[in-house]
Amino acid sequence: MKKCVYPGSFDPISNGHVDIIKRAAKLFDEVHVVVATNINKKTTFTAKERMEMVADSVKNIKNVVVTEYDGLVVQYCKENNIDVIVRGMRNFSDYESEFALFQYNRDIYPGIETIILMPTTRLQMVSSSSIKELITFGVDISKYVPSVIVDRVVAKYSK
Repeated sequence: MKKCVYPGSFDPISNGHVDIIKRAAKLFDEVHVVVATNINKKTTFTAKERMEMVADSVKNIKNVVVTEYDGLVVQYCKENNIDVIVRGMRNFSDYESEFALFQYNRDIYPGIETIILMPTTRLQMVSSSSIKELITFGVDISKYVPSVIVDRVVAKYSK
């Protein structure tokens, strides 16, 4: 069975994330969507809330496992016998950080591979920070986040 990990903070999960998950699910027998802790990001949603939103957003994709992990993603891969990390890359600044992560991951776990999936054009610029900004100014976010979580996301940022 070929497995991969698609990690992220998912604060909140966007339609861009779901697009990558769906595409990875066509390439792999099992996709582990890992709600990861990023020490460089201050999240708005708790890990439990983020896991629930991810699970609700991908519940119709049968070969997806949603989990939370508090360590390095590459350690999760080693612990679960997974040798592929799937990442999405929207722009050149994403490339720089992904390239550095790739190098560290290979140093820690030489058998790991990273596969980059580009987002579809209409979702290319969607980011958690842009979703937060749109909500702040009263813009409808329903084309940027899964419909099952729109109300939760708007309610959280409207406080």
